[in-house]
Amino acid sequence: MNAEERRTQRLQLLDDHIGQALRDSEANGELRLAPSFGKPLAVVEGWDQTPPELRQPFKILKDAGVVPPEVEVMREITALERELAVAGDAAAERALQQRLAEKRQHLALRLERLRLSGSL
Repeated sequence: MNAEERRTQRLQLLDDHIGQALRDSEANGELRLAPSFGKPLAVVEGWDQTPPELRQPFKILKDAGVVPPEVEVMREITALERELAVAGDAAAERALQQRLAEKRQHLALRLERLRLSGSL
């Protein structure tokens, strides 16, 4: 069995497991207790801008309370920009500008890698 066949088999097993878990939840009434049961999925900001192959993984991360690394870097950039806006002396300003440039470059490279590969 080659790598692609093993991958397909693992995905099928995972699919079967998820299907069984959903059937069990439906059977014991747990599924009906979900606040969104029977309702269309809520439109999430940024959904349309997210590449289709990354939408579901990002939704799973968001629902689990996990922030993608790119979002964390964006937050760090915002914090550095705020610090820079109130920096008191030239040395501190230069250090902040350097860190900000590094973070922006890291983010740009990460986003480009995601764009090209379509994977996390």
